[in-house]
Amino acid sequence: MPAQKTAYRKNFLLIIIFLVLISITFVVALFISYSLTSKYVENEFSSKKVDVLEQTLKPYYDFFQNKIPEIQFYGGFLDSASARKYASTVFKEYRFVKKIVFYDVQIGTREPVVLRANNLDISVKAIYLYGQGKNKIWGARQRHIGDEPDFTAMASKLRNYIAFSDTTRLPSQDEMYKTFWDVKPNKITYTNTLRPLDVKNYRELLRGKTVSEPYKQNMMTFYLEPLLLKVKNTHHELYQNVSIQPVVYDPIDSEGNKLVTEVSFPGAFSDYKLFFSSEQGYLTAETNRRFMPIGAAVLVITLFLVAIGWLIYRNLNVNIKLFKLQYDFINNFTHEFKTPVSVIKIAGSNLKGDGELTERQRKHYGKILDEEADKLNDLMNKLLSFTQLENKSINIKKEEIVVNDFVERYIDTFKIKYPDFKLNYTSNGVHTFYTDPVLLGSIFQNLVENAYKYSHPKKKELNINIVQKKGNIVFSFIDKGIGIPRHEQHNVFKKFYRIENQYNQNGSVGLGLAFCKELVNFMDGEITVNSKVNEGSEFIVTLPNEN
Repeated sequence: MPAQKTAYRKNFLLIIIFLVLISITFVVALFISYSLTSKYVENEFSSKKVDVLEQTLKPYYDFFQNKIPEIQFYGGFLDSASARKYASTVFKEYRFVKKIVFYDVQIGTREPVVLRANNLDISVKAIYLYGQGKNKIWGARQRHIGDEPDFTAMASKLRNYIAFSDTTRLPSQDEMYKTFWDVKPNKITYTNTLRPLDVKNYRELLRGKTVSEPYKQNMMTFYLEPLLLKVKNTHHELYQNVSIQPVVYDPIDSEGNKLVTEVSFPGAFSDYKLFFSSEQGYLTAETNRRFMPIGAAVLVITLFLVAIGWLIYRNLNVNIKLFKLQYDFINNFTHEFKTPVSVIKIAGSNLKGDGELTERQRKHYGKILDEEADKLNDLMNKLLSFTQLENKSINIKKEEIVVNDFVERYIDTFKIKYPDFKLNYTSNGVHTFYTDPVLLGSIFQNLVENAYKYSHPKKKELNINIVQKKGNIVFSFIDKGIGIPRHEQHNVFKKFYRIENQYNQNGSVGLGLAFCKELVNFMDGEITVNSKVNEGSEFIVTLPNEN
């Protein structure tokens, strides 16, 4: 009975929809992740400039917070020699310091006065200028004080601090910064801080007290050159060019194909800024670099989903094949049983009929019953043997057989059964073989039956070659039948598998070659096939020759 075509239908539309959805999801995921990566790079371009600023100004912060306050250690007794030595260390460590002016300040004297507040005279005994040349530090004393705005500003701060500060407590950091520091664009003026006792003494001078010796105070002005700062681009992946520019700098091509950003310097460098610029392609390359692992992760996830889908499909496909095998098995097995049963029923009906049967008719019906019973018995034995092989419930009973006698016996049997079947064999040096004759006979019977069944009516021919190779006996069954397509050759040994052709339309259970495969495996051997369509097939059985 023909199988229904709709019984094993696969919904390829669902497979196509699944693949399309996976592909769309993959493309959308790539697009979104790339867009987010690009946006993230642009945000970093705007925010990471602070890191570059911090690293670039790190020497300046060290100079401001650590080096300048070292003047305090001299306690106001810094002279020209020690000031020169101090200046040399500054020039050596901080290249952006262009020159230093040292004021040897005295408080409480009538010498040339720069600023006077009642009886508190703050004057300059001498001014020294230090700078750095190509290979040495130079210094010079300025004998003419002239107009010194930096000194005047700091002296005014000192006067106010002496007059109004609270000597009962230590000054706060903010008070100290406002009094003893004067930060202006490109220069910093600093004077050593006063102790509470010093403030009390200076305050006595404000009230008219005179002193025999003036008090000493040190003051320095540092002239800075921001362009001598070393730019430390800690984010080369984001900033193609980083430069120090004046605050008013505004390039003409800023609206071109470049991305620009900037950040202003603090304190004494407030007239300058860090200017950052990168070509659009430069950031695109960084975006691509960062996107690669993300894209790879998206690809891996997509492949994982595809693999899961494929496993589900394969599982369904296997179930469909099992269903098809089961359906074919029931269909064909029913047919195989139905034909002998029908024949037996007809013969039995004729035998029990009312009419008288001749001796010839009785023998004929008896022969039919016997042949059909043998078919049913053979089919049941094959199924039973197959089940026993799979469950390993039979034992190999080996004995020594004479190869020529064994093969000739089967050839003679098949010649009687199939008079039109041309059978030949050759045995090259193989005389005896130690094996189970029943199992080997089953292999012979199935392979010879297949060769006859699947051969053209005028080409029913089989050659059996037997040779010994490396301790094995090799049986080759070579026919000139219809052949097996290449894509079907790996399936022919599967249980219940049938190749659709005109030679098995009348029913085939699909157990013959699968039974041979199980037998050979059970005997620790191997079976293979070489075949060409319309030219024939060669089944090669290799069995161990154990003496």
